[in-house]
Amino acid sequence: MDLNAVRTFVAAADAGQFQQAAVDLSLTQQAVSKRVAALEAALGVPLFVRTARGARLTIDGQAFLPHARALLQAEERAAASVRPGRRALRVDVIGRRVAPAGLLREFHRRHPETDLDVVTLFDAEEAVAALLDGTIDATFRAVSKPGTVLPDGVGCLPVLDEPLQLVVGPGHRFARARAVRPDQLDGCRIWMPGNAPGTEWEVYYDDLSAEFGLVIDKVGPDFGVEVLLDTVAESSTLGTFMSERTPLVWPGGHDLRRIPLHRPMPVYPHCLLWRTDNPHPGLGAFRRYLEGARSVLVDGGAVDGAAEVAIGGAEVVDGGTWAPSWARRAGRDRDRTEG
Repeated sequence: MDLNAVRTFVAAADAGQFQQAAVDLSLTQQAVSKRVAALEAALGVPLFVRTARGARLTIDGQAFLPHARALLQAEERAAASVRPGRRALRVDVIGRRVAPAGLLREFHRRHPETDLDVVTLFDAEEAVAALLDGTIDATFRAVSKPGTVLPDGVGCLPVLDEPLQLVVGPGHRFARARAVRPDQLDGCRIWMPGNAPGTEWEVYYDDLSAEFGLVIDKVGPDFGVEVLLDTVAESSTLGTFMSERTPLVWPGGHDLRRIPLHRPMPVYPHCLLWRTDNPHPGLGAFRRYLEGARSVLVDGGAVDGAAEVAIGGAEVVDGGTWAPSWARRAGRDRDRTEG
């Protein structure tokens, strides 16, 4: 349906005469008549009764008018969805219960004027492809896992080195520990059925396992975090890794223990990726917010002193942190990739 003809019909209906509609639309009266006639021909019914005093809607015209207005409103919404500065900023956070989702929520709390669409894509390859084709504006990922290279035109900003914690039930041998070193977990069974093959988080935990002799058990199926915590709570041998930044409602009655890891503290490296030629004003505001929140002082009383944990590379004390070499390389390459 010709939306220009629909717009002309609505203008004529509101004005009650073709002459005034022509003035309102900056058209000739002849052009208005031709557009309305073409629309009537397309619909197969007369929409107006032409009189000496103007134009009066027929019964069919009255029936069509609210739908015509809805068509024009839909056209405006469609255009606004992609108009620079008007459409929502689309950000992939992998999952709504991970730490980057918390960063995005805090940004929205501080910048409510920026509309957001929250996206949850599965793996890094899918997310980078979505960046390149414009489906999303930014994504949080761990980069660059072995064998992957970010395409030209994709910027990378390290934003959060997320400390891991050991989560165990009350019967586990580390249940009363104030803190645990990763090498003390040698031979321990860490259950993580969500570590899907080929994902960046599977590569991260495989490297962690190789470094400290952990046993990362990926046996599924993955029924979600609630079932995972139920199983860990009842076991004297199973544990899992989570972060204190993971927003969870912990199940009552399980008496789960969250134990800091230190000397070194394993951290999961989150980076923000975006297309460097993306003009969305909300993207610039989001990056500036993340750059301003790149370091945080974490209370380390349970690990024999305060530990400053890196958000993007702050100095680390008290045994340091650990991340795979490919994640540390992403931080060193920041200046080259940021646009």
